[in-house]
Amino acid sequence: MKNNLLQYKPFFTFLTKFLLFYVVFTFIYKMYLDQYDVTKNEVDFFTEIVAKQTENLLGIFTESKASLPHDKEPSVKLFYKDRFIARIIEGCNAISVIILYAAFIFAFSSQWKKTTLYIILGVLLIHILNIIRIALLVVLLYYYPQHGEILHGTFFPLFIYGVVFLLWILWVTKFSGYVKRTS
Repeated sequence: MKNNLLQYKPFFTFLTKFLLFYVVFTFIYKMYLDQYDVTKNEVDFFTEIVAKQTENLLGIFTESKASLPHDKEPSVKLFYKDRFIARIIEGCNAISVIILYAAFIFAFSSQWKKTTLYIILGVLLIHILNIIRIALLVVLLYYYPQHGEILHGTFFPLFIYGVVFLLWILWVTKFSGYVKRTS
């Protein structure tokens, strides 16, 4: 039994660090979200920021764009060329994806400074790409509304999760120090 535990110690260390980080930050995020009353259609601050930044990015393509609070649900309505195209809900702000990303990086951490810097840079990249993703989705939905299901349900989630996956691979193979310790 002891030999098995020693043999799989790196795996158990990874799993413990990952779960600890993920559970703690998910709990903190849940507490943050609990400040907002969804029965009054309140939208959290991060979602509002994502909606406003997406609106600003859409300003590159058209002057007739807007983001307005939804009157019937906790979301922000996005307008493009004076037409309501999409709504931004809490799940669109990518915070859950960012927590998942950071938990994995933390679980493979070896040096605090390098890990913290990589997490911060990755969070910024994910956030920027998420804004671009939503803006592109709005533009594509304006011109190709018949493809909304595949665009929103498949292509764009693949994009954001693909970026996170590539950041994970880059971390493990180039920056974490894990490969050097095991080879």
